[in-house]
Amino acid sequence: TAGRLWDSITDPIIASLSDRCNSKWGRRRPFLAAGTLPACLSCALLFFPIVGSESLWNVLWVGVFQCLFYLFFTVYCTPYFTLVAEMGHNSKERLRLSTWCSITFALGTVLASGAQPIGNVSWKGDPLTNYQVGVCIICVIAALAMFVPVVTINESRYCISKPADISVYQALRRCVLNPHFRRYVVSDFGFFFGSTIITTGMPYYLTVLCKEDESLLIAVAATVVVVSFVSYVPVMLLASRYGKKKVVLIAFAWLTWIFPALFFLGDGLQPIPPKTQIFVLAALASVPIAALGFLPGAILSDIAVHDSCRSGVSQEGMYFATRTLISKFGVTLGVLVFASLLSFGKDVGDDLGIRLSGLAGLVLFSLSFVVFAYYREEIVLNET
Repeated sequence: TAGRLWDSITDPIIASLSDRCNSKWGRRRPFLAAGTLPACLSCALLFFPIVGSESLWNVLWVGVFQCLFYLFFTVYCTPYFTLVAEMGHNSKERLRLSTWCSITFALGTVLASGAQPIGNVSWKGDPLTNYQVGVCIICVIAALAMFVPVVTINESRYCISKPADISVYQALRRCVLNPHFRRYVVSDFGFFFGSTIITTGMPYYLTVLCKEDESLLIAVAATVVVVSFVSYVPVMLLASRYGKKKVVLIAFAWLTWIFPALFFLGDGLQPIPPKTQIFVLAALASVPIAALGFLPGAILSDIAVHDSCRSGVSQEGMYFATRTLISKFGVTLGVLVFASLLSFGKDVGDDLGIRLSGLAGLVLFSLSFVVFAYYREEIVLNET
C-alpha cells in the first residue's frame, strides 16, 4: 500500500518531466539511462538485509529500497512505454511494438522466477546465499537489457514529437477530459480490479475449492504463462485484421463466461476431476488475459497520438502514467475486496467468500465490456 501511495506521487511527476524534457538525446532516453542502474541496484539490495535476524532495521531497509526501486522503476518504465506511441508511426506498428513488449516481459518474468536454480548452478553455498546470487545475476542481466534502448534508439530519427509546455496539473486535466481516454481507462481499471481478485484467489481455488495440494500452484501458473505466451502472436494478427476494439470486447466477453465457473469450482463441476477443472479454467482464461495484457497498451498509444495530432500537445508520457496509476489502484482494490470476501467463508466446507470472488469478477468484466463498447476506435484512428 505504501508503494502504491508513493507511485501516486511519482508517476505523474516523472511523466511530466519526461514530456517536457528538451535534451539533445530526446525526451525519453535520458530517463532510461538515469533509471537503469538505480532500479537494478535497489532491487538487488532488497534481498540483502543488514541484520541477520528479525529486526526493525531490516523493515526500514526494505521500506527505503522498495521506495527507491519503485521510483527508479517509474523513471525507466513510463518513458519506455511511451516510446511505443512515438516510434509507432501507424496503428499496426504500435500494435506490433506493444506485442513485442509483452513477449519480452513474459520472458523476463520466466527468467526472474528462476533465481533459485540460477543461483544453485552459479554458486555452491547454502540455499539463501544461492538465491541472493541468483537475484544478483538476474539484476545484472536486467541492467544490460535495459541499456539496449539507451544505446540503440535515436529519438530524433525514429520519434515524431516535441516537448510539451504544460504543468503536471494541466496534463492530468487534459487526460481526464479526453472522452476516448476516459472510456479506455475505466474499462482498464475494471480489468485490473477483476483480474487481481482472481489471481489473489488462485491458491484458495486450488487448495479449498479443488482440495489439491498447494505445490500444484506452480504448474497452474506455468500453464497460464505458456498459453498466454503462445497466444500473443495470434491475438496480434486478429487485432491487426479485425481491429483492436473488437478483440478486446471478445476478451472481456470471454472472461465473463469463464469466471462464473469459479462459483461452482470443485464439487459443483463434477464429474470432471477437480485437478482437471483448475487446469482447464487456467488455460481458457489465459487467452483473453494475454489479449488484455498488451492490446490496451497499443490502444492507449493510439489515443495519445490522436490527442497529440489534434491539439499539438505531446503529452504521451502523462497518458501512460495516468493509466499506470489507475491500474495500480485497481490492483490494490482487488486485493482489498478479495480479503473482504473471505469474511463470508474461506475454508473447506465454508467457502462462500471464495466462490463469490468469481461473481465479483463477472460483474467487473461485464462493466468493463459495457464501458469499452463506447470507445470510438474509428474516430481515434481516422483522425490520426
